[in-house]
Formats: sequence, C-alpha cells, structure tokens
Amino acid sequence: MKIGYTTGVFDMFHIGHLNILKKSRSVCDFLIVGVTTDEFVEKYKNQKTVIPFKERIEIISSIRFVDKAVAQFDHDKFIAWELYKFDIMTVGDDWKGTEKWNKYEKQFNDVGVKIIYFPRTPGTSSTILTETILKKLKY
Repeated sequence: MKIGYTTGVFDMFHIGHLNILKKSRSVCDFLIVGVTTDEFVEKYKNQKTVIPFKERIEIISSIRFVDKAVAQFDHDKFIAWELYKFDIMTVGDDWKGTEKWNKYEKQFNDVGVKIIYFPRTPGTSSTILTETILKKLKY
C-alpha cells in the first residue's frame, strides 16, 4: 500500500485545494493531509487564519479523497515522515527548484520517498479571496 502525504493551511477552502487533494489521492492508496495549525500560520505568515484550525481540519477530514487529517506544527516534512512513514509526498509545482525543496528531494530520495509536484490551479488562491473580501468590506 502506497501512503501519500501533502500539507496546507486550507484557509477559505477553494477549488485549488480540492484539486491538490484529488490529484494527491490519485497517486497513492492512503492519503494523509497535514493541516497547518493557527499558531504556526501566525508564526511564519505573521497573520491570522480566517477559518479556525478546528474547522479547517474538520473540512479536510470530511473530503472523500482524504484518509487521515493531522495537525502540521512546522515545515519540517522529515519529522512528518518519521511519524507517518509515507512513500509519496505531493506539493504545488511553485516549490519545484527552490533551495528548500531541493534539500527535501535529496533527503527523501535517501529514504525512498518520491516527491510529486502538481501544477497549481490558476486563478484561485486564498490570498486572492482574502484580498477581494477585504476590498469589498471597505466599501
């Protein structure tokens, strides 16, 4: 059985989130999804989430492509691998070739984990949704 792993904040869930979960599940038999905690989002993005962690993880847990949703407390994907022993990790292709993910590729190659990059869904993002809502509230 191939175990897959992907992560995200999944704030203001949209079609791009659904697409990455659907694609991730298509390459494995069991998909684990790390949902970033509110505290960690505040720490690394310096902003609060719109949807609280408890609700975001419940949303992700309820999606048929997701077999298990877990809390993500930091960006160290290798710690997650030590906990869940996944075979495949999926991520958006905007990370491909970055210093951070080049390091992950080497680290995970050494333990037999395949990293698969999926194209991001054009046109929709949580950032765009947030900015649009904020603009509308100012009027």
